[in-house]
Amino acid sequence: MRTALIGYGLGGAAFHAPFIATTEGLTLSAVVTGNPERRAAVLARYPGTEVITAVDEVWRRADEFDLAVVTTPNRHHAAHARSALEHGLHAVVDKPFAGSPAAARALASVAADRGLRLMPFHNRRWDGDFRTVARLVREGALGEVHRWESRFERWRPEPKESWKESGDPADLGSIVYDLGTHLVDQAVALFGRPTAVYAEVRTLRPGAKAHDDAFLALTHAGGVVSHLWASALAADRGPRFRVLGDRAAYVKHGMDPQEELLKAGAVPGGTGWGADPEEAWGTLSGRPVETERGSYQDFYAIVAAGGTPVPVADAITGLEVVKAAFESAETRRTVPLADQVS
Repeated sequence: MRTALIGYGLGGAAFHAPFIATTEGLTLSAVVTGNPERRAAVLARYPGTEVITAVDEVWRRADEFDLAVVTTPNRHHAAHARSALEHGLHAVVDKPFAGSPAAARALASVAADRGLRLMPFHNRRWDGDFRTVARLVREGALGEVHRWESRFERWRPEPKESWKESGDPADLGSIVYDLGTHLVDQAVALFGRPTAVYAEVRTLRPGAKAHDDAFLALTHAGGVVSHLWASALAADRGPRFRVLGDRAAYVKHGMDPQEELLKAGAVPGGTGWGADPEEAWGTLSGRPVETERGSYQDFYAIVAAGGTPVPVADAITGLEVVKAAFESAETRRTVPLADQVS
């Protein structure tokens, strides 16, 4: 598939380009960036890839591509995805998939009408620790799970000047859209659509313009409760996962190693890719359990094979949860998810 990668910030450079370039059946045909430094970086690492300075040129030359990968700033995700679909291209869309459930449903409708694949990029489903939890739940090692705790916590006491921390609602800069969408998607993948959402969403750091601390409690139809934390002001980080069942508990600290490898410029793949060091393994009621290999490459392997790695319906559900979370934080009440219809 001839692929146009739209955007070459951290997401494009670390989480998309290396996998597009190394996945059989995909070709990194073009990268869209108007930044001279990023242009030079693309040409240095991918000398056979064309650099295009404006996204409109991709639409004008749409017959030269098969797939568009949208990894632009959050406010542009839905618009760029719609343009890709309207020009006959399959589309991978970074998170957040859109700014609202209604916008996400509209994208899904366009894709369905045109017979095209629309693929939310929720790569954290291929984190090694998450794959481990999914296996333990599937095998019944925990018994009946009653609580799932998940955290993305960082220590960044100084706000940054970037669209990711913008106070403009159109920028979708809240930590709920950033780290929170990963947490919500993993909960949905494991336990299905929630029936109710409670949330506390705050801006804590002096000078911060966007939400930088959040707690979400999701009640799932099967009775499982997901407790999710995202924070930029966590001087002491809790466990990445704490999963409680009626037979055992699984606890895991630390982060999947793939992100740091990719930031350092590592080429994905190989026998050691995604391996967690033994000292970082989680425990099942005190017994160490080897972490599954992280495998972000599987996302693009599914794309190349003609599949859809993450259902669009799950991304829509995730945005319904986000919408309900903001309402809950504002009203200080639990919001039934069934009420979120727009």
